[in-house]
Amino acid sequence: MKMLSRVKRDLTMTESARGSGGSRVDLVLIAEMVAPGARVLDVGCGDGELLRLLSETRGVDGRGIELSREGVNECVAKGLAVIQGDADTDLADYPDDAFDYVILSQTLQATRHPRVVLEHMLRIGRHAIVSFPNFGHWKIRLQVGLGGHMPTTDNLPYAWWDTPNIHFCSIKDFRLLCQASDARMEKAVALNAWGTPLRFNAPWWFWNLFGEQAVFLLSRL
Repeated sequence: MKMLSRVKRDLTMTESARGSGGSRVDLVLIAEMVAPGARVLDVGCGDGELLRLLSETRGVDGRGIELSREGVNECVAKGLAVIQGDADTDLADYPDDAFDYVILSQTLQATRHPRVVLEHMLRIGRHAIVSFPNFGHWKIRLQVGLGGHMPTTDNLPYAWWDTPNIHFCSIKDFRLLCQASDARMEKAVALNAWGTPLRFNAPWWFWNLFGEQAVFLLSRL
């Protein structure tokens, strides 16, 4: 029951993914994509770091759902409006257009039904924001191709027998998912190993090879 929060917690502790202000770089990028004062649902919100950042910097009306009781308790202790829930099953209970933004940060690969989750996000919110580790990165390809074993990186730190990540995807794969889910890509950012955005006009294959993680802002077609 704690798989999604394990992903969030380990990524939160990765210092190479942090910006100068102390927040994860992907969370800072997500916050910049959210309009001030928006209604936001953070799916798999972990310890509430993103909700706190959005509240402090964007003045949002933020809500969250989190799988682990530990994460929910931590969020509530911070004064955040978070309930216990499962992205794979509980998003179906939310009405259409209930939020301006629905966010899934570094959790897509740990869901059982990524396409269903994404389609619910686009139904519930006017926009969806998704960040995820890129399984097409050259270091991962090298470990699989030459090492002959499942890769481990800062963003994917688990051994294959102990990982909560069950649906790895590359940036190229995610673009195909967006097409299958009738999602419009409004903005996309790929980050290298140092958390620096790759140039925006680079071809997709370049992002897929050199981006360690990506952040997508989506809307319905």
